[in-house]
Amino acid sequence: MIKLIEKIEGEAKLNFNFKDNKIDFVDIKFMSTRNIENILRGKSPLDALVINPRVCGICGHAHLIATVGALEDCYDDLKISNKAKTIRELTLNFELIQNHFKWFYLTMLPLFGHKQQVLKATYPSQLMAKAIALFGGQYPHTSYAIVGGVVCEITEMDKIKLQHLITETIKFVEDNLVKSENFSVCKNIDNVFKMEGDLPNLLRQIKEEKLLERGKSYDRFIAFGANSYFKKGKSLKTRVSHAISLNYVKESEIPSSFAKNVSYKEKYYEVGPLSRAMINKIPLVIDAHRKYGDSILSRILARVCEISQLLEHSKKLIQALDLSEPSFIEPPVDISQLNASGCSAVEAARGTLIHKVEIENGVIKNYEIITPTQWNLSGGTKDKQGVSQKAMIGLSDIKTAELVFKSFDVCSVCTTH
Repeated sequence: MIKLIEKIEGEAKLNFNFKDNKIDFVDIKFMSTRNIENILRGKSPLDALVINPRVCGICGHAHLIATVGALEDCYDDLKISNKAKTIRELTLNFELIQNHFKWFYLTMLPLFGHKQQVLKATYPSQLMAKAIALFGGQYPHTSYAIVGGVVCEITEMDKIKLQHLITETIKFVEDNLVKSENFSVCKNIDNVFKMEGDLPNLLRQIKEEKLLERGKSYDRFIAFGANSYFKKGKSLKTRVSHAISLNYVKESEIPSSFAKNVSYKEKYYEVGPLSRAMINKIPLVIDAHRKYGDSILSRILARVCEISQLLEHSKKLIQALDLSEPSFIEPPVDISQLNASGCSAVEAARGTLIHKVEIENGVIKNYEIITPTQWNLSGGTKDKQGVSQKAMIGLSDIKTAELVFKSFDVCSVCTTH
């Protein structure tokens, strides 16, 4: 049975194969491509700062930060101020937060029958978009981050505005998502079931519909986009290792699909908020995982938890921001003079995003983009299924399979760049 999955960024075609009334295999295909990687070849490296944010209308800022990081990695002695690094991290946090709100209210709640809640996503998403625009001048598709730093010069008044936007967003979380001031420090999932708010209500519904342990996959997690909050590493169930290398990341073609799959040391790993929470050892998520594994519930909980965590961490980053530092430091060599290669990894809303660039005689010879959806939707075979494929195996109906599939927050546009 073929199911066209929409209400995502783009479309995906899922071909479900049943055996004994259970899903035996799911063939995942993406039917279109925009050839961004091919468009970049032969162009100035700086053109990528304008083109790549348009890979996706949802995670455009993550693509900008990954792009500038890859270009800066082409230098041996480039200096970036802490101020510029902090501003980039703040804006990336804001994009993740507004993505999480949209996913929860626009994707997950309607799947559980709560279509009347969708407009709730509007207000907090607007707050975070305004926060990004204070630095980037606009959102989406800003190009304010450049090789050597950022082009914005924020003021003390801008810091006050940012703090206000964060305070208002925290208030929305406490008035709507979870009506408790203790949620951000809660360590026991059973206590969350007893709370009030849109998240606890959804988790209780998942429990009532006996979906608590649906959607389990390999229980392998990975993240490469380290910063002052996120940690780089991989987690096998609860065993965390930080000794990982991008050298072992491999892309492979998928027949009859414009998407590629991605593996690490020939194994498929899940990326995203649940992966980051497992690697960062967030107590509440660890407790939910211990009881329900890498399930729909754990993914939903981890993503909403990350909203509160990033809001609190962003407050600390703003307080520590030293406005006396330079926003931009001139690179030692013009990028048009380089023959070099660079690589960058950042944590986008859906997980690890990797950009690789090869510059020859000052122009782009090759550009490679590896997106979170490629990690989670790797189209494997019956003998070696991808992460989301394995999570749907054994389910008895397509409706539940769609819940599992969308718990990874798939993005066709990013996958078919």
